[in-house]
Amino acid sequence: MHRHTAHTDSGRPGAEPVKAGGANSESAPAGAEGYEAIQRLLQHAVTHGGLPGILAEVYDGDRQWFGTAGVADTRTGRKRSQQDRFRIGSISKTFVATVVMQLAAEGRLSLDDTAEQWLPGVVHGHHHDGARANIRMLLNHTSGIFNYTDDQEALNRYETHPPESLVQIAMSHAPTFTPGSGWAYSNTNYVLAGMIIERATGRALAEEITERISRPLGLAGTYLPHGSDPTIHGPHSRHYTKLFQTDPGAPVHDATELDSSMFWAAGGMISTAGDLNRFFSALLGGRILPPDQQRDMFATVPARDWISNAAYGLGVSSVRLPCGETVWGMGGALFGSWSYAYGARDGEQMVITNVNGDWSNGAWDDPIGIFTDLLQAKFCRRSDT
Repeated sequence: MHRHTAHTDSGRPGAEPVKAGGANSESAPAGAEGYEAIQRLLQHAVTHGGLPGILAEVYDGDRQWFGTAGVADTRTGRKRSQQDRFRIGSISKTFVATVVMQLAAEGRLSLDDTAEQWLPGVVHGHHHDGARANIRMLLNHTSGIFNYTDDQEALNRYETHPPESLVQIAMSHAPTFTPGSGWAYSNTNYVLAGMIIERATGRALAEEITERISRPLGLAGTYLPHGSDPTIHGPHSRHYTKLFQTDPGAPVHDATELDSSMFWAAGGMISTAGDLNRFFSALLGGRILPPDQQRDMFATVPARDWISNAAYGLGVSSVRLPCGETVWGMGGALFGSWSYAYGARDGEQMVITNVNGDWSNGAWDDPIGIFTDLLQAKFCRRSDT
């Protein structure tokens, strides 16, 4: 998430579904008061935050809860559903990093390999030096490579956005710092990681993600669009944007159809709440990577000028909540769709949430404030005595 980015309806096999509100609220199991607090927050995000719609899926071991407020489509009034697909932005980075770690486990690359070794001559220009930036630095944002999405004017000059053109935009600027000497969020790092995956495997990044993650885990709603395909395939909400204007009366634009090639490995993927739970609970629970790669992935460095109280690993992050609890996962933000996927370190409890707008009015500066309050409601409750 860059500040200023099988079964789609069951997060894990055997999960007992609990729907929000209405007829089954009286028969909800113990802990329902926590779900009711979350449902109130969802409603508040729409009525006071001004968002079109919001959904959340909560997992507590073998129990699943889903809630929603607002609409998927402001023209028809259609409600958001558990099957909704949405653009996940930088949560894509976790999938890409996981593929890299699998390749490392297979001995097909090393985190100490440099960008220059895999992509000769690509990280070069305006004092960028691919021989000094290794794969680990790409994955944890310590490479210092300029973030191409900070040059929107250059992005807008391209009709299409092959990965090489995104890197060329970055190379037209000076590095943010010398590799390994600081931390700065850069989408260029993950475009390069995606290019390295393709070079190491000889296959498209989208195919590697599908074959290594989506298919084995049964993530039927999760994929990286091919090329410049602007559509979201399958059931989905409309995505609404104010183009990051903060005026509550700013015009709202429909950004559902979007050329995601400009984000690609850094933020181009599409998924569902249930799929994200299945993926993150497996990843956090150590069921995707061998122990050595798991340890490497979750070794964090302090993050600066990003999410408050966050640290960053290899495509994953930890966030310390105001109550002192720490959650693990990733966030994603792009035009018309902001998402959070965070949970307990062992993956046994997760909160996945998405808003189909990129603003917030009232007490929240942006949707991250809403997401933080939702995580507080889940992870900061004290059990009754």
